[in-house]
Amino acid sequence: MARTTAAALSSPYCILHRSSFSYKPSFLPLRILPKTPSPPTFPRIYAFSSNDIKVGSNIEVDGAPWRVLEFLHVKPGKGAAFVRTKMRNYVSGNTVEKTFRAGSTIEEANVFKEAKQFTYKDGAQFVFMDLSTFEEYRLGEADVGDKTKWLKEGMDCSLLFWNGKVIDFELPVTVRLTVVDVDPGLKGDTAQGGTKPATLDTGAVVNVPLFVNIGEEILVDTRTGQYMSRA
Repeated sequence: MARTTAAALSSPYCILHRSSFSYKPSFLPLRILPKTPSPPTFPRIYAFSSNDIKVGSNIEVDGAPWRVLEFLHVKPGKGAAFVRTKMRNYVSGNTVEKTFRAGSTIEEANVFKEAKQFTYKDGAQFVFMDLSTFEEYRLGEADVGDKTKWLKEGMDCSLLFWNGKVIDFELPVTVRLTVVDVDPGLKGDTAQGGTKPATLDTGAVVNVPLFVNIGEEILVDTRTGQYMSRA
């Protein structure tokens, strides 16, 4: 019997049952294929030309950022068309007039804005804070200019950044301010058109309707400096 079994095992055609031997599964090492890197994605870049200039455009000229205040496309009867602009330098504050040939390529300034809160004034510096990181940003009186007459502690503003530094800031379009000094209103002064000067808690003076009195809050348009309504 033992001889028969040995012969059977030596035969290439023998069939083994799982119960006739000890089965040990074998594991092959897993081969990890290198990940194919995905192609880098780049933002689509559109060429900016003088034909794209409009009020509020940010362009870079002679290595400095400028904001377009006015523009006019001119097509003379003779000669090439051009774009006449009035621009303000964000850094120096200078305002100049400059002409660009129509269709010429212009470098667009990478100016972006972030919301910050005006927290307090430290001497001649105005301190703004990022409420999420508590990082402070400071602007001098020359940087703030006449915007200070609308600026109030706790007011949310937009700081403008270029090349990692603050170059300007924007006020909210509408601000709520308190009347601290004004001639008293007269009974029945509700007629449209009548106004009187009023001093606000920021020091600004605006014309308000005759019925507005001391202690009242009003809404002012910071772009025009005009009274809008009672708050």
